[in-house]
Amino acid sequence: MRRDDVPKRLAEAPCPDMGVPAAVAGPRLGQRRVALISTAGLMHAGDRPFSLGSADYRILDAEDARPLHMSHISTNFDRSGFAQDLNVVFPLDVLRELASDGAVGSMARYHYSFMGATEPQQLEAAAADLASVLAGDGVDLACLIPV
Repeated sequence: MRRDDVPKRLAEAPCPDMGVPAAVAGPRLGQRRVALISTAGLMHAGDRPFSLGSADYRILDAEDARPLHMSHISTNFDRSGFAQDLNVVFPLDVLRELASDGAVGSMARYHYSFMGATEPQQLEAAAADLASVLAGDGVDLACLIPV
């Protein structure tokens, strides 16, 4: 979409000030433990789906054989890429290859998904909780995959 085509209500929508993100030095990539965080509203088959404005997350177990479903809520969201290749919104296969090749130190067993169509301020408590969970799992690199 060209800038001139953005509807005025969207172009002028207030954007919250999230402050300056912290930059943290860490080990080289080949020594890092990596987890994925998606905003595609993913969950394992049978898990509770996201609802509009959900401000929590779902745990995605890399060893769980159940298929992943998407409950991302947006009338304009195109799910065709997800239907063809999960890695479009959740590149777990790519991360497995990187870990196998030694490009990253290790892949976490647990990964996470939020519902992307949620106001960022509403996600702050869940994000802080997840940061503690990730730290407890020894994850020192979380890749956010925005959808």
